[in-house]
Amino acid sequence: MNNSMIMRLVLDVLKPHVPTILDLATALAHVKGVTGVNLSLYEVDRQTETVKATIQGENIDYPEIESVIRDFGGSIHSIDEVVAGKEIVKEYETLQER
Repeated sequence: MNNSMIMRLVLDVLKPHVPTILDLATALAHVKGVTGVNLSLYEVDRQTETVKATIQGENIDYPEIESVIRDFGGSIHSIDEVVAGKEIVKEYETLQER
């Protein structure tokens, strides 16, 4: 898979409580191509947390993102958004979505 054009990823991640989202955000920020990371806690249960991870940059290395999340005991439930190319394209609402 050629990841050289990925500029933004939005991921649904399930992770254990420890390490914290602070630790995970810092590790993800060090991945090649990443310029910014936003982790938002969405759900907490007894042993895990569901986190929305928004990762932005240029030429983001997706396999490395996957590896960091796995190393932290997490798993990617879904890829909710991908932006790729030379520029970020604004998403517009369609008539069907109104």
